[in-house]
Amino acid sequence: MGRLFGTDGVRGVANADLTAELALGLSVAAAHVLGEAGSFEGHRPVAVVGRDPRASGEFLEAAVVAGLASAGVDVLRVGVLPTPAVAYLTGALGADLGVMLSASHNAMPDNGIKFLARGGHKLDDVLEDRIEEVYEQHRTGAPWDRPTGSGVGRVKSYDEGFDRYVEHLLGVLPNRLEGLKIVLDEAHGAASQVSPVAFERAGAEVVTIGAEPDGLNINDGCGSTHLDLLKAAVLQHKADFGIAHDGDADRCLAVDHTGSEVDGDQIMAVLALSMREHGALRQDTVVATVMSNLGFKLAMEREGITFVQTAVGDRYVLESMKQHSYALGGEQSGHVIVLDHATTGDGTLTGLLLAARVAQTGRSLQDLASVMERLPQVLINVPDVDKSRVTTSDELTTAVADAERELGATGRVLLRSSGTEPLVRVMVEAADIEQARAVAQRLADVVKSALG
Repeated sequence: MGRLFGTDGVRGVANADLTAELALGLSVAAAHVLGEAGSFEGHRPVAVVGRDPRASGEFLEAAVVAGLASAGVDVLRVGVLPTPAVAYLTGALGADLGVMLSASHNAMPDNGIKFLARGGHKLDDVLEDRIEEVYEQHRTGAPWDRPTGSGVGRVKSYDEGFDRYVEHLLGVLPNRLEGLKIVLDEAHGAASQVSPVAFERAGAEVVTIGAEPDGLNINDGCGSTHLDLLKAAVLQHKADFGIAHDGDADRCLAVDHTGSEVDGDQIMAVLALSMREHGALRQDTVVATVMSNLGFKLAMEREGITFVQTAVGDRYVLESMKQHSYALGGEQSGHVIVLDHATTGDGTLTGLLLAARVAQTGRSLQDLASVMERLPQVLINVPDVDKSRVTTSDELTTAVADAERELGATGRVLLRSSGTEPLVRVMVEAADIEQARAVAQRLADVVKSALG
């Protein structure tokens, strides 16, 4: 059996790859493994379970709840809420684990299961591997101690979760949002109700699009992966700016009043300066991945803020932040983590903090985001090559060194091997887009020649 867990839980086509049987079995295994790891500390365990609005989430939620309760775990069902809300409630309620059913920005047929440890934190690889091991043992017939009578878990709805999460968000804001007109694109996803309510209670005038989930339309031409509708709505309503989330609302991208995109790097740049001004940017440091735009790094250096890079994936950003007690990190895609107030990327919180900075300064989002210049990025995928030799080829090493000398301080080269396909991704950034294209194509040719 291949590894079930990816970089963000277990995902696949619902009812094909991700079945009710798999969801139930993984939930039983998670209950046992987290118990072994000491998470339950001798008491009756409690789990918080939430989901996004996908139709498949209904039967998968039933399977997860059944698995947990059959393993003796009491379940609090919080219904349709964002991933960061489930993480927050897991910690705030003192629950032993959390479960979120969502495939994030993926299309509707997909779904996923994400387990959270006590405190609302993602599981590490060791615990995920152990859950897979126990799941496989149970699947192949190994007996387990099934509670009976009063030992089985009890299930109840926790309707207070909505308001409790909104109150948490509002409690983080340094100032209110009166005077701002904001368009919110909720991707017909998990934040369709909670995000507009939070912005309205914070004082903003809100125009909402993509907030009518029917179980089938999540991420369908809207949200953070499809910004055209948001751009049009911002211009139509003459809004100050717009915010877009993805299906589980752990991402936030923005559009300024002119309809121009403001990506995760720019949002982090704005928040970094705001947090430093308020004394909240510990060690004057921000964490981002190697895929962040070079313009972000250059802007942070110019502003006297230390820039720490990690591998691609918000889990690696979070690991670095937790290890060194940094306060802000994220990805260009809009996963922004404000560690003092969230254990994962929180699109609604990020949007609120961005809006608070606009309201506090009286400056437009376009003006605030101009703190960094996004350098053009050119990405070329080179298929059918031996990606295992990308770091050992002398010919490729020489070509990259020559390219970096040519680009100078305002350009860079990044080569990445695909995790699942026999291809290498060549990314080049430079102030001159034509130079970036030429260098990227030249390197792609060398990759093909050296590794083909």
